[in-house]
Amino acid sequence: MSEIKVAFICVHNSCRSQIAEAFGRHLASDVFQSYSAGTETKPQINQDAVRLMKMLYGIDMEAEGQHSKLVRDIPNPDIAISMGCNVGCPFIGRPFDDNWGIEDPTGKSDDEFKVVIEKIRKDILKLKNELSV
Repeated sequence: MSEIKVAFICVHNSCRSQIAEAFGRHLASDVFQSYSAGTETKPQINQDAVRLMKMLYGIDMEAEGQHSKLVRDIPNPDIAISMGCNVGCPFIGRPFDDNWGIEDPTGKSDDEFKVVIEKIRKDILKLKNELSV
């Protein structure tokens, strides 16, 4: 496993950042360690995200121990990525290395959710490729 720590950050750490952490663990753990966090937490991660990730990719985020975490609950990252600051960008005590600008799919249709999930999957693979060089 790589020593590079990548943190995926959004305000509530319940949906987009959780999806990114899951894909990072499954698709890029040979290149970087994946974490997700927020500046606030939710009692559980987004159940549509849990259901669709399990249905589409066989990834059970809750069974793998993923849960909503605060930024202070994860190791200091080498790379911090904002999932999208459209709602309001969380302050994490340092600048973000990148902002993926992904819309929050919470409350939207499964088709809209699937578009967001696929965008995150592609972004994870692109980051893996960039860090593999």
